[in-house]
Amino acid sequence: MIKKTRSFICGIKGIKLNTSEIKFLKKYRPWGVILFSRNIRSIKQTVNLTNSIKEIFKDNHYPILIDEEGGKVSRLNNFINSSLFSARFFGNLYKKNKKQFFLYHEVYIKQISYLLNLLGINLNSVPVLDLYRDNSHKVIGSRSYSKNPKIASNIGNYCISVFKKNKIGTIIKHIPGHGLAKVDSHKKLPYVKNSLSYLNKHDFFPFKKKDALFAMTAHIIYQKIDPHNCATLSKKIINLIRHKIGFKNLIISDDLSMKALKGPISQNTKKAFTAGCNLVLHCNGNYKEMCNVAENSPFVNSFIIKKTSQFKEIIS
Repeated sequence: MIKKTRSFICGIKGIKLNTSEIKFLKKYRPWGVILFSRNIRSIKQTVNLTNSIKEIFKDNHYPILIDEEGGKVSRLNNFINSSLFSARFFGNLYKKNKKQFFLYHEVYIKQISYLLNLLGINLNSVPVLDLYRDNSHKVIGSRSYSKNPKIASNIGNYCISVFKKNKIGTIIKHIPGHGLAKVDSHKKLPYVKNSLSYLNKHDFFPFKKKDALFAMTAHIIYQKIDPHNCATLSKKIINLIRHKIGFKNLIISDDLSMKALKGPISQNTKKAFTAGCNLVLHCNGNYKEMCNVAENSPFVNSFIIKKTSQFKEIIS
């Protein structure tokens, strides 16, 4: 049945599927569904929701995503208080006491994984591998492990491996690096002026040699590489991600409903696929927008099918 699946991921509006959403999922068959705080009220309700989604696709391993980073980005606040456990917290601990870091981080990821597995969620949008900068926009801030590319890379590797051991897939983000952005890409389009040489040594470095099956793009223009298109819509940047950074698995766009992207959402959907994204993401649950994204998303190809099978092996 996966051959009839379309190459997009969508959000939904509330704590259960409404009639329109059920019809939408049956008609367009998105590759996955992403949940937010608006969709999560109680454990029983969330289990019912994820079960109802999986039932539509007759697939117990259907991809259900979440952004459970800890710190200021947590969708599971109703069940667990992870406000203290930001990426920055673990980055600082790594520098102070590596032995303690490995213990604390493993226990933390095991707890999050247990909860995600309980809720029927199998793909977490972590680790954030963007580098922290004092003078950059706070949208990343404490979501970043470190200013140091090697520290960010090492912690990212550990995060991916521990989630994998606990049967949760991971998505590295925001490739090829959001750390230099001076504005929030949820609201405006950031421009980065640094040279390719600088970026390769710094912001690109944490994304190299990663064992994650998924990477999420940054809605950022890297002026020295492609002055006209943000990474999500840039053939040059996606090509760089493939060949210079060396990421060989599935590339997912960041949310197409973010204000960094101008123009019709149908056009941006087509552009993302033309640039080389394998899957596109649409989060806000706006039904009209969802239909536009769905209509302009191709059916999954053999590469996506192969990588999806590998993902399902991890979570089985």
